[in-house]
Amino acid sequence: MGPSPRLVALLIFSPLHLLSLSFGFEIKEATVSQIQQAFKRKELTSRDLVEFYLREIKGLNPLLRAVLEVNPGALDQADEADKEREATYGDCAEGLHGIPVLLKGNIATRDWLNTTAGSLALLGSVVPRDAGVVRRLRAAGAIILGKASMSKWAEFRSLKTPMGCNAIGGQPKNPYVLSANPSGSSTGSAISAATNLATVTLGTETDGSIITPSSANSLVGIKPTLGLTSRAGVILISPRQDTVGPICRTVLDAVFVLDEIVGFDQRDKKATIAASKFIPAGGYKQFLKAEGLRGKRLGILREPFFNFSGTSVLAQTFETHFKTLRQKGAILVDNVEISNINVILDVRESGEGLALLYEFKKALNAYLSELLVSPVRTLSDVIAFNIKHSKEEKLKEYGQDIFILAESLNRSNSSQVKRAISNLKELSRNGIEKVMREKKLDAILAPANTPVYTILAIGGYPGITVPAGYDEEGVPFGICFGGLRGSEPKLIEIAYSFEQATHIRRPPTFKS
Repeated sequence: MGPSPRLVALLIFSPLHLLSLSFGFEIKEATVSQIQQAFKRKELTSRDLVEFYLREIKGLNPLLRAVLEVNPGALDQADEADKEREATYGDCAEGLHGIPVLLKGNIATRDWLNTTAGSLALLGSVVPRDAGVVRRLRAAGAIILGKASMSKWAEFRSLKTPMGCNAIGGQPKNPYVLSANPSGSSTGSAISAATNLATVTLGTETDGSIITPSSANSLVGIKPTLGLTSRAGVILISPRQDTVGPICRTVLDAVFVLDEIVGFDQRDKKATIAASKFIPAGGYKQFLKAEGLRGKRLGILREPFFNFSGTSVLAQTFETHFKTLRQKGAILVDNVEISNINVILDVRESGEGLALLYEFKKALNAYLSELLVSPVRTLSDVIAFNIKHSKEEKLKEYGQDIFILAESLNRSNSSQVKRAISNLKELSRNGIEKVMREKKLDAILAPANTPVYTILAIGGYPGITVPAGYDEEGVPFGICFGGLRGSEPKLIEIAYSFEQATHIRRPPTFKS
């Protein structure tokens, strides 16, 4: 049994706990940039940083269940980073060098850590190599701190499974309101970033899994354009929709991470080649502009995403934000309508559901076949494992209906799947692409806790969510800015300018 919420709150807000200092530097809530400056001033070391996060995880994880495991080699990596910094007289103190990163549990690492997607079936499996994004993080000098909890199989085993719940870590809790939905499937990544269990984290998204947990935990989440970041070595649902992106406390931190993980990967060749043309010379940090909203045309998707009471906190908050956006020079185009929005949001009618089922089976079987050691090699094996270990996997409570549906599909369904994918492309062309072109929009916007993410998901479009407020119970919600493929520079300008004008985010309250 973990510590009581009251005890955690006392620890969090006590003067002693707030003194998370090393030589006068406060680690809690510090940005990557601030940490790098502290490295240069020799006020902080990477070992200090890792030791701090390990203490925080030890103290908070029994309650929050946000971290599946910590890397036993993290302190060695920290020492190596400190030596490199000392040898270069601090010149390497930039980017993510020496910065601890927590990875979602479906991102492979060739080290002591497990890559399980929250399932006991993959506990002890051995991957052949680091995931593409992990390889880039290591090359940048980042420290792999551990694996974050997640909804088992990224919420694709059963329709009944609670968000975030998995067989290894249990049920994570929202640190703002412990009884509230923490959202998923990148649940642990979001909770860990919100509660300072790591400097930055990585999540993955098929349809909402970066945007919604970021929103529910008062964070910035970037869902990149499909292929901008490699998916090689990630346990995927759909190569057509899945993407890897940062979940962080600030836009600045999220952009620091994005800069390090984008780029071509031979093992995800087709997607990363197609998206490489979008990567700007000089990277993404150049778009962190406080006046980035000036002149931007933003389309407000009222229907069906603003269907809450006009007297509610959400309604009042967004009206205030619209005034702020205008004050910062943005041009708001209200009541923008996306053609066939009801079809887009219906996974059966759009064809998304069928496509994902078919793609998941193929992608999972391909991933499992590459493992050096594994008790399961196919989706069929995983289904059988769950039946054999039904108590541990809570099969009676949650079932595995999605798995069974996916396993039932085969080549005979391929023409049906092709039609579904063709329909999704047409919905995107005649939907977001058409309206943004006709209205000359730089971005669309909507509350991030609504299925606006599906519009972005089915077409591989990018989105950024930024903290927007807290509801009547104190549960966070965000604002999502979305755009066409490759529009990250504009979205970063918009998101950063909004963040700097509003400063909504505050640390968790652990309200019971």
